[in-house]
Amino acid sequence: MVFGGFFQYLNRKIIALSMSLAASDDIFLSTSLASYLDKKLLVLLRDGRKLLGLLRSFDQFANVILEGACERAIVGDIYCDIPLGLYVIRGENVVLIGELDLDREELPPHMTQVSEEEIKRAQKVEKDASDLKGTMRKRMEFLDFD
Repeated sequence: MVFGGFFQYLNRKIIALSMSLAASDDIFLSTSLASYLDKKLLVLLRDGRKLLGLLRSFDQFANVILEGACERAIVGDIYCDIPLGLYVIRGENVVLIGELDLDREELPPHMTQVSEEEIKRAQKVEKDASDLKGTMRKRMEFLDFD
């Protein structure tokens, strides 16, 4: 791949820069993602989205670059992997980063993969139901049954 060498070069520069700028206690924090380079990761974002992809680069702020990224949308027992391509994630939005075990199934066997359109419809139905539940809760609070 054309970009493979570029990402490795960029990552070496980022690690070298972060090590030169960081205090000795911070070195381990900034380089801890180095062991995940070129491995398939799951990244959980602050807004609840789950992204999968190969870690190509990172910096001391946990900004990460995923290659071949996709968003895994799950609603009930259905899911869809929405392709995103090369994806840059700002570190402040990262809640969790974990390596995926390629030898194991990623999802339980009862999960069914559906198309992007179907998952979007299911997400809309789920959001509408959640909004309705919130509206009903507000109405019940107004009645104050205590």
